[in-house]
Amino acid sequence: MQLILASASPARLALLRQAGIEPLVRPTDLDEELLVAAHEAEHGPLSPAAYVLLLARAKAEALLDQDPLTGFDGLVLGGDSSLELDGAMLGKPHTPERARERWVAQRGRSATLHSGHWMLRVRDGRIQDSAGTTTATHLDFSPDVDDAEIEAYVATGEPLQVAGAFTIDGRGAAFIDRIDGDPSTVIGMSIPAVRRLARELGVAWPALTAPVATPADGA
Repeated sequence: MQLILASASPARLALLRQAGIEPLVRPTDLDEELLVAAHEAEHGPLSPAAYVLLLARAKAEALLDQDPLTGFDGLVLGGDSSLELDGAMLGKPHTPERARERWVAQRGRSATLHSGHWMLRVRDGRIQDSAGTTTATHLDFSPDVDDAEIEAYVATGEPLQVAGAFTIDGRGAAFIDRIDGDPSTVIGMSIPAVRRLARELGVAWPALTAPVATPADGA
């Protein structure tokens, strides 16, 4: 059973590979700010969970607008992550200036990283079924991160393209004192949540994971 990851995130790809899944990578292109603004204009403000789930679903479904997936029989997975701090949802900072501002604001603070997951069961370009869920992990930023450390971290470029302007599987781990919840949620998506979504769509986890190579007899 194949799985398509509708994301360009190297962290999500790495998580799936660590779990034994070798997905097809097919990133989708969305104007996320426009999508959120349009939804809120019609339906009102989004909760943090609804925010990431909306974008995860949009990414998964957008793939079929970009690629008919003729002959494909498997799953499509979309994901989105955002950091909630003081009620605001913070995505990728993109620029050094915004990353620096984020770190000055969040050092010594507690925040929540929300991840949305949306999975499609697709057969020959048609959506047979779908399911989604969200996860949330709480974390504490170190209070003693000084300006020089922030400048050096931003200069690495690592925080520019990740939600909340930090990672826990890279250089940013040095500035996180505590994590309460599923660590994979903070990295990019919850692997246990992915397993449950696949099961909900009738796909057993072993059908997605690659067999483990064993040494030949006598090796």
